[in-house]
Amino acid sequence: MAQPRDFGFGSEEAMVRDQARKLLREQASVERLRTLVAADHHAAYEADPPPAPWDSTLWAGMVGLGWPALFVPESAGGVGMKMVAVAALAEEIGRAAVPSPLPATLCATAVLREAGAAARPVLARIAGGTPATLAVTGRSGSWEPGDAPVERAAGGALSGEAWFVQDARKAGLLLVASRGEGGIRLHAVPADAPGVSVVPDRIVDLTRDQARVRFEGVRAEPLAADGARALEGALPAILVVLAADLCGAAEWQLQTTAEYARVRTQFDRPIGFFQAVKHPIVNMMVAVDRARSLLYAAACAVDTEPGQALRLARMAKAAASDAAAFCSDRSVQLHGGIGFTWECDVQLWFKRQKHGQFLWGDGLAQRQKLAALLGAGA
Repeated sequence: MAQPRDFGFGSEEAMVRDQARKLLREQASVERLRTLVAADHHAAYEADPPPAPWDSTLWAGMVGLGWPALFVPESAGGVGMKMVAVAALAEEIGRAAVPSPLPATLCATAVLREAGAAARPVLARIAGGTPATLAVTGRSGSWEPGDAPVERAAGGALSGEAWFVQDARKAGLLLVASRGEGGIRLHAVPADAPGVSVVPDRIVDLTRDQARVRFEGVRAEPLAADGARALEGALPAILVVLAADLCGAAEWQLQTTAEYARVRTQFDRPIGFFQAVKHPIVNMMVAVDRARSLLYAAACAVDTEPGQALRLARMAKAAASDAAAFCSDRSVQLHGGIGFTWECDVQLWFKRQKHGQFLWGDGLAQRQKLAALLGAGA
């Protein structure tokens, strides 16, 4: 099936995007973000444990607008919209660099959609506003479905550690991959369940939190007997969500840098007059547009061409990661002497981009996977 015109982005998807822009413009401004996560350097980087600030009132507004339910099927009480709508929403979250469990929740939802009927009650909880996150990565940092970090005893009790868990201190549910007799399985574990402890990581990104989660004899019923299949099936959607966040943040970096080049003067001219400034800004625009085109092609493939979705999703994540690195570099450089300082807002997006760039593999890692994927299909 060929992709529809405009990637299937119609009036309903535009409504989601516009609604998100309006809410985030009103309740997640740059000034509020700075106050929330960067009011004090000592608190941000030296406090123990590291802070994990987020606006619970804004989250309640997101829940009220149905954002956590957006990708939950209607059969589980959700909205059941297309992946292109989810991508548009994730792009706006990245553009505003919102400290929110929504991206992690969308990624967890993608896995639960592949887990079968047993996951419907969990999906219904997410649709009702319970944030969730994936605890599927071991200490090595491998995102491979077969490398489940937690061991499962014969009676179903979970023991071990999941690493690099995103927004763990914001989540009410942990979607855990375990290994044991019968292969990889998935479990939904309440974040406050007995035997669960969260050990925060200190990361450079001030808009997210990350942690390793310990499981000590935690009782959990499996959601999916074939957890590896569910994780593999959800991978294109996960990569689309991450790429969308990167594209949105890169667009903010582009627009903010272009505006600065219009108002900052040197030699009695705006610095945007000079080729050494205007050419890199154009290159930023090209990088963002390239990544966004691949992003929506991948999102559309999740909706209409599942056989092509993984290939396009890896291409989108590779392009978005590269655009994030390039736009971060140029936004700091073209802001001159203030670009790398704590007082400049650019640093918040720079750090978010650096973190997101490596989630589930950066551009190099995605191209290596693409090479293997294309080689296997030759």
